[in-house]
Amino acid sequence: MTGVHLYGLLEGVTFEQATASFNNFHTIAEQVYHINYYISAVLKVLQGGPLDAHDKFSWDCPAINSEADWQQLQSKCRGDAEAFAKFVEAMPEEKLLQDFADPKYGNWHRNLTCILEHSHYHLGQIALSKKLASL
Repeated sequence: MTGVHLYGLLEGVTFEQATASFNNFHTIAEQVYHINYYISAVLKVLQGGPLDAHDKFSWDCPAINSEADWQQLQSKCRGDAEAFAKFVEAMPEEKLLQDFADPKYGNWHRNLTCILEHSHYHLGQIALSKKLASL
């Protein structure tokens, strides 16, 4: 468990800060897009659709050219995350041990845990980028 969450961390981050690049690191906006790319992909599976995610596209963040663009990205991320959480909360416990999308990816428990770990990894990167952006 962590005392930090994405929405709290992004609070007050301007579009300029979200798109600032430091030492060729991914921007805050790119990190948010990347986190949401996988949440969105798994959400589609939770909704009964196929798994259609490819690592090579996970950093293809659309251009963020204004505060409105930045707010739109955050809104999509929040909406997908809230829908994702509702599906997971409603998931019967026995489904956690069933195969996720394709047996080669392991079970639901493994994949949901990986989504959390992946998101927290990038949350740390966002925290560091936010500190750099405020210097």
